[in-house]
Amino acid sequence: MVDMTGRDKLTRIVDFLNECGMLRKTPRTGYQFLGSGSENVAEHSFRTAVIGHVLALMADADVARTTYMCLFHDLHEARTGDFNYVNRIYNSSDRVEALKHACGGTGLEDAMLGYWEELEETATLEAQLAQDADQLDFIMNLKEEFDHGNKYAGQWLESALQRVRTQWGKELAETIAKTDHKDWWFLGPDPDWWTRKNGKDGKK
Repeated sequence: MVDMTGRDKLTRIVDFLNECGMLRKTPRTGYQFLGSGSENVAEHSFRTAVIGHVLALMADADVARTTYMCLFHDLHEARTGDFNYVNRIYNSSDRVEALKHACGGTGLEDAMLGYWEELEETATLEAQLAQDADQLDFIMNLKEEFDHGNKYAGQWLESALQRVRTQWGKELAETIAKTDHKDWWFLGPDPDWWTRKNGKDGKK
């Protein structure tokens, strides 16, 4: 790794933020096997953080800490990439070392590594909720692909549902599994909107 110690703190923070932007260009690779769907790590991390925020509110847990763990849980993948389950048979990476290098010289080291250690140990309620949020985002994507007709997504969904840990995560997962992903927008408008749209009543 190139020695970055000569760069001042603000420059290293800008380096760090540029590195975070790489997550927009880092694909989640499991969809190669599913045959449909796609997303990058930044997209996954955003909704995972939202789900974690919601779960923490439901569980009366520390909302900020849960959300932070979710937001940064895959930050190392800006350097390592995302390994799917087959990749991991043949490849490994030092995720902690990647985080240390990403944060080095920024002043963010203690916070970032603290979130990571708590998440990996999974001893606190907040860490368990963050782990559930990671799975729930994946479950939501699988449900959408299943609704679109991918039967394999249904098989993956059954397995993913078993990985949820907390009572709040399980409640949300069960509801996701039985809710059509399009209901929020398809059922929201006045039902007559769908027939009025052709101009039958003279309105647009």
